[in-house]
Amino acid sequence: MRNDTRLIEDYLPIREISAESSREKSIRRGHISTLHLWWARRPLVACRAAVYGALVAAPGTKNGRGGKSKFVQELCRYPGDERKIETARQHILEAHAERLSQELRKKVTVEDILQGKAPRPRVLDMFAGGGAIPLEALRLGCEAYALELNPVAHLIELCTLVYPQKFGRPDPDAKGSAKDSTWAGLVEEVEYWGKWVLEKVKEEIGDLYPSIPDPGEHKVSKSVQEAMFGSASQALEDGFLTPVTYLWTRTVPCKNRSCNTTVPLVRQTWLCKKRGRYAALKAAPEVAKNRVCFTVVQSYARTEAEAIREFGLDPGAFSRAGNTACFFCGTVADSGYVKQEGRAGRMGKQLMAVVCAKAGQRGKIYLGTDEVDSNLLPDDDAIQQRIAQLCRETGLTVPKEPLPHYVIGGGGICKPYGFTLWRDIFTQRQMLSLLTFIKWVHCAHQQMLKESYSYEHAQVVVTYLGLWIDKVADYGSANCRWIGQTEAIADTLARQALPMIWDFAEFVPFASAGSNAKSILGSIVDGFDSAIVSSLPAHVSRGTATLLPYESNFFDAIVVDPPYYDNVGYAILSDFFYVWLRRTVGYLYLEHFATELAPKKNEVVADAKRHTGREKARRAYEEMMFQSFKEAFRALKPNAPMVLVYAHKTTAGWTTLVDALRRAGLVVTESWPLQTERRGRLLEIGSAALASSIFLVARKREESATVGDYAQVRSELEEIIRERVETLWSMGISGADLVIACVGAGLKAFTRYERVELPNGDEIPAERFLSEVEGVVLDTILEKLFGVSRYSVSAVDAPTRFYVLWRYAYGRAEVDAGEAIVFAYPQGVELDGPQGLSLGRNPLLYKKKNKYCLRDFTDRGQDEKLGLSYVETIVSGSRSRRRMAQRASETLSLFEPEELGETAANTLLCEASLIDVLHRLLWLMENSTAQVSEFLDQAQPNVEQLRLVTQALAGPALQGGSGRLTTDSESAALQKLIANWRHIVEDNLFRKR
Repeated sequence: MRNDTRLIEDYLPIREISAESSREKSIRRGHISTLHLWWARRPLVACRAAVYGALVAAPGTKNGRGGKSKFVQELCRYPGDERKIETARQHILEAHAERLSQELRKKVTVEDILQGKAPRPRVLDMFAGGGAIPLEALRLGCEAYALELNPVAHLIELCTLVYPQKFGRPDPDAKGSAKDSTWAGLVEEVEYWGKWVLEKVKEEIGDLYPSIPDPGEHKVSKSVQEAMFGSASQALEDGFLTPVTYLWTRTVPCKNRSCNTTVPLVRQTWLCKKRGRYAALKAAPEVAKNRVCFTVVQSYARTEAEAIREFGLDPGAFSRAGNTACFFCGTVADSGYVKQEGRAGRMGKQLMAVVCAKAGQRGKIYLGTDEVDSNLLPDDDAIQQRIAQLCRETGLTVPKEPLPHYVIGGGGICKPYGFTLWRDIFTQRQMLSLLTFIKWVHCAHQQMLKESYSYEHAQVVVTYLGLWIDKVADYGSANCRWIGQTEAIADTLARQALPMIWDFAEFVPFASAGSNAKSILGSIVDGFDSAIVSSLPAHVSRGTATLLPYESNFFDAIVVDPPYYDNVGYAILSDFFYVWLRRTVGYLYLEHFATELAPKKNEVVADAKRHTGREKARRAYEEMMFQSFKEAFRALKPNAPMVLVYAHKTTAGWTTLVDALRRAGLVVTESWPLQTERRGRLLEIGSAALASSIFLVARKREESATVGDYAQVRSELEEIIRERVETLWSMGISGADLVIACVGAGLKAFTRYERVELPNGDEIPAERFLSEVEGVVLDTILEKLFGVSRYSVSAVDAPTRFYVLWRYAYGRAEVDAGEAIVFAYPQGVELDGPQGLSLGRNPLLYKKKNKYCLRDFTDRGQDEKLGLSYVETIVSGSRSRRRMAQRASETLSLFEPEELGETAANTLLCEASLIDVLHRLLWLMENSTAQVSEFLDQAQPNVEQLRLVTQALAGPALQGGSGRLTTDSESAALQKLIANWRHIVEDNLFRKR
């Protein structure tokens, strides 16, 4: 089909879609993300844009973009205007009817499609995960297909893409819980049976969470809490508080056996960290009871620092990695000893505090161990007996499946501390609670069948109850933390890992406040209620993307969010949910829960441990990605696009993606950066995480394009990059997003050929081409920043160009070493090594562990030798640097012949980088203006180049809005220097001359 350019290959209003995507990520109710945790779900509005853009034609002219842009902006709002969505469906069907007419060589109309005489557009997501992409395909009237290997994700997809469409609405012909005993609709049925289960569970184990007498003897403490946290005197009449959360610390016996005490391994004791409302726990030895006592301390301070001073302790400075001192004898329990005790089964727990609530009042009340009767705490031995009895009666088992030895991407694992089975990360009370929930879910299923529910209707309700129990487990393990900033619990998998948690939070499932089973049920119901978007369920299958169960030339578009190299091993983390789903609903899905743990062998991820080495892992990942894209190539119609959502920043991740696409016969036609994450998310704070995902658009490569000549490809690359920088710059895309988006666009020049060769016939590997692409992108961006030609930019020294680009791409953020090294390579600078920018007495970068960050003039400018030329002495093949305080013309007099002895020596005069000159100049301007003239006379910088660098760093690209990339102090100093340039720089230099 001629001229079948799609909208996503021509134009998208990416700023507006990004803003809405970011807003959507902040929604906590009525969204499919609240149905069940699955990682890296993309915002629905971004998925909607991708599906719509892949299926409708681009406007005929650039002038037509305006109207289309306005419509896409209105379409991509969350949750969505039904009128705009209906219009979008019409657009998609009209475009599809036109393509079908040419494909089938007969007239096909929209009415034919609606009547089932012709197929709807078929859209596939072959790594469907949480189901966001297929859900939007359904919403837009398409025939949606979802494929996923993981059983947990598959169940989530059924509950997102199939069951809401088939069972979401009332059905007078099916049995249910409505007053007339008919099917009331999915929301009402799940709510009804969820509440039924909750009541039964509370009747059976409610005694494990008794009310706590209000500590009336502590009048002063209580009155302070009333004032700070909202207690009302009338709410205290009955004299009891309702527990919401129990806060515990892990303990080990003191290493000094003669001490005969236990050591709390608590990491921090913050209870509340809000402006004007601070509360924490103070730990002190209680000799009479031979234990550490925790008491509540509070402050009305305006800042955290003031509160800490009032407390007389820092609540955040207790143990580190398990290293802590005994409160009684001072003996240190080091990390190795803690692991040893944990593996020996001698790690225990001790209550620190109870978070309570009162009916009729707002806010939380905190009780320390001195205010809670120990008789009200759970008796683990008695609970263990109840667990054993329940298992005998029901046939249920505690999860004895093994915990993983590691998690991909870091984040920590608790196994070295003696936690070897999944049951080990739950307290006895939590275990009994979860098993009791499962027991009554099974009873609910039996009761539904007794009430003449059809097998399928009963199965669907129980499946949602299974997801409910999963979420209860996620918020109900001993790996949950208390977050003082929000006064709430962080769930088990909040950090995509299973680290050792030294002080954990245990929620009360029947509590009336905070996280509890009832509120979790509500979030699930709201989640799937929002997924009722069509009368046509999706086609959901379990399988591997490397062998698609579909015929060739079948799909009108494939929109997919592929696995990201070695970022997250979903299969490992999903075992947390798998072991509970297997017990809750496994008997209803025997084909999916037949194995002990989730399948991992065919997971597309670069797992060095699973594949016994990084290189083997890389090859395995690349081969699986290649096979997946090869299958996508086969299943796509000849002129159908494939859209990939990608956000991996490392060269390894990009290289494997590019090589897999190229080998599979796909060529990149366009790329767009989109904001797909909530700003301020837990893993983004303080990091250089990409603000955007990149939407890469690919098509089947023309068979005639086999071998590309390097010189020609390089020329094409330059042209593509220049156009993309200009276009995206004009659209307000900047920083790392602009860099990565342009790198993505540059892939078009490479992937359009089966291979690219040098004149001697050698093939250009993907790694080298990516490096060249990034180099061209960075050079082009520098031209924009400096406002001059590439020739003029190249005259500026490499460290200075690097500094400007880093500021532009990453601002003040810390950057992972892998990404930083890749960024530096095409710029001709080293981060480490003899000439490394992170080494020396006054480096341009500071390196902390595996992260780099730029230093500004306030960090570097005080150095009197900064910005002056220096002599590099080469002695017998080795080099040593000696900076000089004299002018360059006096340099050689610094070294006397006898200093070199009899060894042959050469000296090399090296000019200081302009960024060094600028940093010293800014510091002197702010701190010692009298020395400016002398410094400039010694440094003798190229004035025009120095002005270009100053203007680039002070320009709008690095100073815009709330996203300022330069530090506040450097920004202010740069503006001051620009405003006084003639007086400070030119007059001082030219007067001397």
